[in-house]
Formats: sequence, C-alpha cells, structure tokens
Amino acid sequence: MTDSKCELFTVVSAETVQAQKEQVAPMGFFERYVQPCLAELIGSTLFMFVGCISVIGNVGITGSIQPALAHGLALAIAVALFGEISGGHFNPAVTVCVYLVGGMELFLLVPYVISQMFGGMIAAGLAKAISPAAEFSNASGAAFTAVNDISQVGAAIVAEIVMTVFLTTAVSMGAVNERTRCQFAPFLIGLTVTANILAGGMVSGACMNPARAFGPAVVANHWTYHWVYWLGPLIGALLTVIIVRLLMGDKKTRIAFK
Repeated sequence: MTDSKCELFTVVSAETVQAQKEQVAPMGFFERYVQPCLAELIGSTLFMFVGCISVIGNVGITGSIQPALAHGLALAIAVALFGEISGGHFNPAVTVCVYLVGGMELFLLVPYVISQMFGGMIAAGLAKAISPAAEFSNASGAAFTAVNDISQVGAAIVAEIVMTVFLTTAVSMGAVNERTRCQFAPFLIGLTVTANILAGGMVSGACMNPARAFGPAVVANHWTYHWVYWLGPLIGALLTVIIVRLLMGDKKTRIAFK
C-alpha cells in the first residue's frame, strides 16, 4: 500500500500491519498507476450499470426505494471490492475531494476522472442494450430529468450540494481521515447514497456524481440542465474539503487549530 490508497479495513493490530507492509515488495508502475485506474473503470461500470437499470425498471412506480437501494448496495459492494486498489471513488466529486484532503496523488486525479466517465458511458450503453426500447425511452436512458424548468434549478443545486457534502464527508471521515476511518466505510458510504436518494430524489434526482449523470446523458442524448449535476456535486466536494481541512480532520490533515 502507498499513501495514495485509502486503507478501508483495519482488522489486525497496527504493529502487525506495519510488519506486513515491511515484508511486501514495493509496487511497480502497473500496481501503483494502471491498476487503480482499471479498478475505477470496472467499479464505476458495475455500480452505474446497476443504478441505470434500477431507474429504467422503476418507470411508472411511485417512490425512490428501488433506485435508492440499488445505487447504495451496488456502491457499497464496489467500494468493498476495489477500495484497497483505488480507494473506491467511482465519482469525480469524490476524487476531487479525496485529493484535496490529502488522500491520493495528483498524478492520478485526471486519469481517475476519465476512467469514471468512461465507466458511466459503458454502464449506460449496457443498460440500453438490455432494456426494452420503450422503457429506455420512457426513463430517458436513466439520465436525470428531475429539473425541467429554470425555476427548479436553485433548489436542485442546493440539494446536490448538501447531499454531496454528506457523501464526501462519509468518504473523507470514514475512509481517509486516520483518526475516524473504520472497517465499515464501504457500507457507510453506500447507506449515505441510499439515504440521499430517498430524501432528495424528487428534488434533483439525487445524483451527487457527475460521471453517473454524464454516461446516460451521452447514450440517451439528454442534456437538459445537465450542468446542474456537475456544479452541485463539485461545490459540495469543495465545501467538504473546507470542513475537513479546517475543522474535522486529524492533525495530519487539518491546516488550522493544530
């Protein structure tokens, strides 16, 4: 492991972990740079595929329970599977936040975002391939359609900001910050997404993830107010960085009140 990875599971003593690290050979270029990007690509594809299919299958059903559970469970599993390789971001807003709180290398920032966006497009393409044409069209390809009028934009942006703050705080404090991170981080992150979708799905669609919005938008060619799902999550990520760096982070992370 290197400083660029988030150690999600602590199941043995610190002394044992240190001894194991000293025995492991240094990682090569593939393990340090290529494998994490592949993990982000594969994890993003699997997570967003489940999310897209759940939205397409939820057309005509009142409520957000199906998409909420599908997104949350899929994300928790993907983070648990790939977290020790890439940190399990699967979200450009999370990647920006993790980098700014000191959880990854700058060299991986852009490759991670590109991998996540390609994962979103592959996921949306697979969802289209297996979905009946009528259901795919009725769901706008699982693209976000909650905002249809300029009067809804303000509420949607605020909702995306607040929900993304909740999500990125769960990631930063549960998986990155040394003082507070825990072995249940994947499930805490997944449950945060589930709670957010249940709470804010009717307001903005509860995206919290520019890559999740981008993939279906490309495949379904649905770009109505698409920018909301970049602006809101990125502002939310930056607010989390301020909270963690100034107030909630440990002494290694915090830049004030040391």
